[in-house]
Amino acid sequence: MALIQLNLLIRGWRNGHAVWRNRPDEPFTSSKMSSLISSSSPESTDMDVQMSRVVPDGGYGWIVVAAVALINMTNQSILSVFGQLFVGELQQMQGDSFTAALITNLNSLALNFSGLFIGPAIKSFKPRNVATTGCVLVSLGLALCAFATESWHFIVGYSFFVGFGLGLISPSTFMAINSYFSSKRGRAVGVSLAGAGLGQVLIPHLVRYLLENHGFRYAVLAMSTLSLTGLFGAAFLKPLNPPAKHNNRRHIRLLAEADGEKTQSTALQVVIVPSNQSKSETSPPKTDTLCSRMGQRLVQAMDLELLKDLVFWSIIVGMALVYTATINFTMIFPGFLGQSAGLNSQMVAFCMSLVAGADIVCRLLLPIITDQLRIPYRVVFLIGIAGLFVARCVLAQYQALPVIISMSVLTGMMKSATVINNNLTISAHCRSEKLAGGLGLSMMSKGVIVITVGQLLGWVRDYADSYVICLYVQGAILLLVVLVWTPEIFYRHRRQRRATTKSMETQSVDAPEEVTKLNS
Repeated sequence: MALIQLNLLIRGWRNGHAVWRNRPDEPFTSSKMSSLISSSSPESTDMDVQMSRVVPDGGYGWIVVAAVALINMTNQSILSVFGQLFVGELQQMQGDSFTAALITNLNSLALNFSGLFIGPAIKSFKPRNVATTGCVLVSLGLALCAFATESWHFIVGYSFFVGFGLGLISPSTFMAINSYFSSKRGRAVGVSLAGAGLGQVLIPHLVRYLLENHGFRYAVLAMSTLSLTGLFGAAFLKPLNPPAKHNNRRHIRLLAEADGEKTQSTALQVVIVPSNQSKSETSPPKTDTLCSRMGQRLVQAMDLELLKDLVFWSIIVGMALVYTATINFTMIFPGFLGQSAGLNSQMVAFCMSLVAGADIVCRLLLPIITDQLRIPYRVVFLIGIAGLFVARCVLAQYQALPVIISMSVLTGMMKSATVINNNLTISAHCRSEKLAGGLGLSMMSKGVIVITVGQLLGWVRDYADSYVICLYVQGAILLLVVLVWTPEIFYRHRRQRRATTKSMETQSVDAPEEVTKLNS
C-alpha cells in the first residue's frame, strides 16, 4: 500500500510539472499538485483518467493542421481578392468607392460579431460541424454575388453570408487544433495560418486568369466552388476526446417552460424556522423569474464570467486595437508607397510582396523558435506589437528605398507574431471549457474597435490628407498597448516566479517527511 501511494505521489508530481511547463502563465503551487495527485488515484472516474492523459502533440493532430491549412487557403484568402474580384463589377453598376467601403466594413462587422454565437455553437455542436457550416455559408454567399444585379446584392452575399461564414471558420478550426497540441501548439497554428498566406499568393493569379478568360460570373462561381473544398478539410476535424455534453439546447427548452412547474416545485418547499426566531426574520424561498433564468443561461452559454477579469479585458481590447491598426495599415500602405515615397507600381508590388513573403516564412519558423525557448504567447505578441511600432515610425520618418525594403520585411515578420499568437494568447489565459467563449468575446471586441477606432483612423487620413500622419497615429495606438501590457506582464511574471520558488522550497522540505511516513 505504501508503494502504491508513493507511485501516486511521483505520478502526481510529474503531471503537475508537465502542466506547469505547458501553462507558464499559471504558478504551480502545492495545492495544484495535491489535486493532481488525487486525480491520479485508482478511484478516479474514467473521465478523469481520460482528461489527465497527455495531449499527443502530433500524430493525427498534424492531419488536422493540414486540413485547417486547406480550409484557410480556400476560404480565408477570399478577403484578399475583394477589390480584384468585385470592384470592376461595382463600377459597371455605378457604384462608388463608398459602396465598396461599405461592403468591406459590413463584412468585417459580420465576421467579428459572429463571436456572439460562436461560443454556444462550438459547445452545442462539434468544431467540425461549425467549420462545415462556415464553408457552406461562404460558398453560398459567393454564389449569390455571381448573380448580383444591384449593389445591395453584394451586401447580402459578401458582407453577411461570407462574413458570417468566415467568422465561424476561424475559431472552430483553432479549437480543433488546440485539442491536439500543447508544447507544439504554436508551430501547429503557424503551419495552419501559412495556408492562408499561401492562398493570398496563389488565389489572385487564379482570379486574374478567370476574369480574363471567363468573365465575372464564372470567376465568382469558380471561387464559390473552390471554397467548398474546405468541406473536405472539415471532414478531418475529428475531436481528440468525446466532447462533454453541454446543456445549451436544454437551456432553450427550460426558457420555454411555463412558470407553473417552477411554482409547483417551489410550493413543496418547507421552511423550518427555529423557535427563537421571530416571524419578521423569516424570508420566503427565492423564486427565479423568467428574466433571471434567461440571464443565467446567457451568461453560462457565452461565458460572460470572463468579463469580470480585468486582465482578460486588457488582452481582448489590446488585441482589437492591434487588429484595427493592422487593417488600416494594409489599406494605406500602397498609397503611402506610391504618393509619399514616390515609388512606381512595380516597386509598390515588390514591397507588398516582401511583406507577404516575410509573413508566410515567419509563420512557419517563428513558432519553432518560441516553442523551443518556451516564451509565453502573450510576450511574443507584445514583441510583435513593439516591432510594428518601430516599423511604422521609421517608415513615417524616412522614405529612402533601402529603409522601405527593410521595414517591409520587418512589418511582415512582426505581423506574423501577432497573427499566430492572437488566439494562442487567449487559450493561455482561459481555461479549456471557457476558451470558445473567450474567442467569441475577443471577436466581438474587434468588431466594436473596428467600427469606432477604425473609422477614426480613416477620418484622420482624409482630414490631414497625409499618409505619414496616419502612420504616426497607428504608432501611437500600438505604443499605448505596449505601455499598458508591459508593466502588467512584468508584474505577473515576478509574482509567478515568487510563487513557484516558494512552492518548490515547500515541496523540497516536505518530500522527505512524506517518504518517511509512507515507508512507516
